[in-house]
Amino acid sequence: MFAQTPAPPRPAKIVTGPRLLPLTEFYEVPVPLPPGKPGELIRIEPSYEYRLSDQVTVYRLLYHSRSPNETDVVVSGVALLPDGPPPAGGWPIIAWAHGFNGAARHCAPSLLKDLNEGPLLSMYVRLGYAVVASDYAGLGTNSPHAALDLRSNATDVINAIPAARAALPQLGSRWVVAGYGFGSFVGVGVAEAENTIRDPNYLGVIGISGVAEPREFFAGLPQSPAYPMLVFLAKGIKAVYPEFRVVDMLTDKAMPLYEYVDSACEAGSGPVPTASDLLRPGWMNNPFVKEFFTRNSLDHRPTNGPLLLIAGENDTLVPNALMVRTVAGLCAQKAKVLSINYPGLDSGAVVENSVGEQLSWIKARFSGLRAPSNCS
Repeated sequence: MFAQTPAPPRPAKIVTGPRLLPLTEFYEVPVPLPPGKPGELIRIEPSYEYRLSDQVTVYRLLYHSRSPNETDVVVSGVALLPDGPPPAGGWPIIAWAHGFNGAARHCAPSLLKDLNEGPLLSMYVRLGYAVVASDYAGLGTNSPHAALDLRSNATDVINAIPAARAALPQLGSRWVVAGYGFGSFVGVGVAEAENTIRDPNYLGVIGISGVAEPREFFAGLPQSPAYPMLVFLAKGIKAVYPEFRVVDMLTDKAMPLYEYVDSACEAGSGPVPTASDLLRPGWMNNPFVKEFFTRNSLDHRPTNGPLLLIAGENDTLVPNALMVRTVAGLCAQKAKVLSINYPGLDSGAVVENSVGEQLSWIKARFSGLRAPSNCS
């Protein structure tokens, strides 16, 4: 069914079965695909199966967005609403930017019963916020997936807002972004895109668990236990630049893993070569790799709206020194950044321990208060 449809009935709260949900016909892209503007709703359905608070009402969304090359793509996601009547003006919206989940269709957060961050998202909803969470193109739907390309993922987050509002009149117009892990990178990408879009209802971004310049972050991965993530980087570069030759970055020993992750959400469970056997010498000098990093740089573009960037000083994936340098670059671009580092915490612990900071910052944005900054 195509938009514009009346608001669907509330789904029942039934929770059974394993963590992974089936990939149903809802996620299939219409053939032929009728043209649609970015953010135009394709279909919506109530959902029953998520393992969330019984105070949360869930709808699945399918909507139009744009690929890195500005072609029409179809994206899935969910909208979570509080039970009960909305306040005057509708429920304020938190647009959720999820962390990196893999590259296969079934890796979509909306196909997990806990949405990957269920307790945190349920808490937002119980406190009176609606959550609109994009899967990013290619996770859930069969559209091409630009893995780790924060520009196109940020576009999908932005376009999820008008899609949800088209069918759910309970939603308000004003929104903030919150993201975790790679979703923090995507959140900064939203802030940079909004410097051009200038949506007056966009109010700012929270990034939880550290951000870094992609070039610096990926340059350090070969020395990290997370080095297999580099095969996903190759997937993303290939999606953005089809003429990129993957074998110019990855070795012959790495190619089975590159193929394996087409149907897996983690590289670590596949045929993993050692870090020294994964990459070609001088891989970062490949022109397409360099262009991908330039495209996704975080501190070379002006942002719109305030940013709250939260990290743990013991984050093992995004070293704190990279976060500090990235914040300095954002500040140099006149961004309004409040950066908070929690001593002794890793990326997992910082989510729970920063809840107070998150909620007070979100409440202040919707109250129209001046945003704090510790940019010098």
